[in-house]
Amino acid sequence: MQLYHHPLDLDSQRVRISLEEEGVDYTSHHVNPITGKNLDSSFFKMNRRGRVPVFQNGSHIIYNTIDIIQYIERIAVVSSGAESISTSNREVMEWMQKIQEWDPKFFTLAHIPEKYRIYVSKFIRQVVIARMSESPELAGDYHRKLREAYETEEKLKEADVLRRSKEHLFRLLDEVERQLCETPFLAGQDFTMADVMLIPVLARIKLLDLENEYITGRPNIAEYWLLVQQRPSYKRVIGKYFSGWRKHKTFLKTWFLVRIRSLLKRY
Repeated sequence: MQLYHHPLDLDSQRVRISLEEEGVDYTSHHVNPITGKNLDSSFFKMNRRGRVPVFQNGSHIIYNTIDIIQYIERIAVVSSGAESISTSNREVMEWMQKIQEWDPKFFTLAHIPEKYRIYVSKFIRQVVIARMSESPELAGDYHRKLREAYETEEKLKEADVLRRSKEHLFRLLDEVERQLCETPFLAGQDFTMADVMLIPVLARIKLLDLENEYITGRPNIAEYWLLVQQRPSYKRVIGKYFSGWRKHKTFLKTWFLVRIRSLLKRY
């Protein structure tokens, strides 16, 4: 089984946490969207959206995060020798869908300093153009990615885009806060895939130094956040890259690659 992912990507974190929690072995392939590795023709042919994560088991390829997680659950059950396959129940699935509805894209980009965001955006557009000339048979799909990049920059100029994203996140966290007042985990007494979906959201808030605004004022979430950070799956998937000095190492390595390739025009 192969997983194409990146430590910075929120959905990739969800899939990797589920793999760790279920104890499923896999081969890891880092595909960094910031440096344009997701646009390499070898990956782009496999997923024309050019997005991570992508999960591959033989000829079976899955792109949707929740579908991947459900597939991992089934693999874990079969591997355990259970006679019947039991996956996430209805309540867990409702939470998973609800959390997935919040798109972190514009929220994240809006909190990155503009000069860095624009620099990377220009770099990515150059990468798309370079790959388009290398693989003309994929020109239509690459052109769509180029259009998406321009549209993203235009949307970020609209105040309503960030406002709607923040309001959506506030509503989601308020509902989570009410639920955690009743149960220690999101869907009951036990840790489930609903928690797997939520943890990277809280990690993203922490990464952007917004804990005081979104977490601290919600005591149940704050307590829950401290609890889930102790899980081995969190430490291996997120803590390994974003705890203390490691966060700066992760960002500096990526930024260095983008700068060097831009200066040398090696797209």
